[in-house]
Amino acid sequence: MIRKLFAAAFISISALSSAQKFSIIPSVGYAWRTAKTVSGLSREEEEYVKGLKSGMNFDISAYYQVNPIVSVGLKYSNFSASSDGYILGYVNNMPVSIPVTTKDQINFFGPAVMISNFTEQTRHKMFVDVGLGVISYSTKTANVKGTGSNLGAELNFAYQYQITKNILIGPKLGLTAGTLNKMKINGVTYDFGEDQKEGLHRVSLSAAATFRF
Repeated sequence: MIRKLFAAAFISISALSSAQKFSIIPSVGYAWRTAKTVSGLSREEEEYVKGLKSGMNFDISAYYQVNPIVSVGLKYSNFSASSDGYILGYVNNMPVSIPVTTKDQINFFGPAVMISNFTEQTRHKMFVDVGLGVISYSTKTANVKGTGSNLGAELNFAYQYQITKNILIGPKLGLTAGTLNKMKINGVTYDFGEDQKEGLHRVSLSAAATFRF
């Protein structure tokens, strides 16, 4: 009886392993924010803002395959950028340039659905996934900190080459969308007008790896 139980457990584990129902997909790359820069800035201010429009992009997804082409799971992504510059201040009523640094982060987390050809008998794989969840933004300049969140979405297209039974690698193009209607700055909430909303849209290009088991 015990031998039969061990045999049944071994067969079940083997079947689960060969089915490869789970996929973990981390990626790292670069991203560019696509929201328009406000008008009326000086050349120095435009350069300062430009430094915050691009930065590192990291994301990771976990999926369970429910049929040969559809998987469901969760997705997390992070965009980070920083910029150094100067602002005009006054010391003893004399104008001086004060060095400042701004650090921005955009995070997304939510459920996602993936469509792929991972089960097909080919080394050339592709997938598209879409997630809908919470997108949050934080920015810090000196002792001024702003935060906000809203509904956001992510869409990714990827090509993957299967290098082993369980590992695939390839490039991935990502699109992130979200807009903030209000932000909390140093504990005070500010509502934005129609032309003042903070756009969090970005395009990313990354190297992605898929681990299937």
